[in-house]
Amino acid sequence: MHADFVKVVEVGPRDGLQNEKILVPTGIKVALIDQLSDAGFVNIEAASFVSPKWVPQMADGAQVMAGIRRRPGTLYSALTPNMKGLEAALAAGVDEVVIFGAASEAFSQKNINCSIAESMARFAPVASAAKAHGLRLRASVSCALGCPYQGEVPVSAVAEVVRGMRELGCDEIDIADTIGVGTPEKVREVMRAASTEFPRAALSGHFHDTYGHALANVVASLEAGIRIFHSSVAGLGGCPYAEGATGNVATESLLRLLQDMGLETGIDLGKVVVAAQFVSEAVGKR
Repeated sequence: MHADFVKVVEVGPRDGLQNEKILVPTGIKVALIDQLSDAGFVNIEAASFVSPKWVPQMADGAQVMAGIRRRPGTLYSALTPNMKGLEAALAAGVDEVVIFGAASEAFSQKNINCSIAESMARFAPVASAAKAHGLRLRASVSCALGCPYQGEVPVSAVAEVVRGMRELGCDEIDIADTIGVGTPEKVREVMRAASTEFPRAALSGHFHDTYGHALANVVASLEAGIRIFHSSVAGLGGCPYAEGATGNVATESLLRLLQDMGLETGIDLGKVVVAAQFVSEAVGKR
């Protein structure tokens, strides 16, 4: 990857919309993804194959994947927490599956009802089957910079989870500030530790903007050599298990920052702004 190029993973259609209180129609999701594809994203998190009992907003993943116009060169990803989810993702023709663990024992118990070690064991058959089917495998490490239940998360705990995800065969690993408590100094420390266990070029920053630190944390990550970031169009999102957590950093804000720093993304900012206006109106937000 060129040193001046930054890969932006658009997570709004999944991470952004899953926390909306009103049920977003399938057609709106499809239209949003098509607009984002047209804007030039090389990776869009499009669906989630989790139990509709837990995340009813994502129950139409198969219909969404069937309805979108696929842009050549774009990876369309989906969350797959278990074998049932993986089978649904395979049937839907996703390009990349995403497994999600946590660096916090307390969050792991609250979020997926098991310990970190148990979560790794659960992900093993999913990871193995994904690789056997030639799918790209990505992992997300939640609460890498702080937890709503236990507070501080040791840097060593993040590194340990990253090591476990590496051993599962992941192609890319996200370092996620799920509740937005990260600071630039802590981000640099965590990214350095993570990069001792996994190639820096395949680590990504996933920052929520709860306290307005997300862009500063992006800059700190760039200084640490990270060149992949997640963002959500119109700043949609949050976390159902982390009360008060705002959405991911807004894609428009991230693109503007990267543009001002002279970094390339290959994404049309004007088209992203139009998509942001579209989805904001669709879900009734300013």
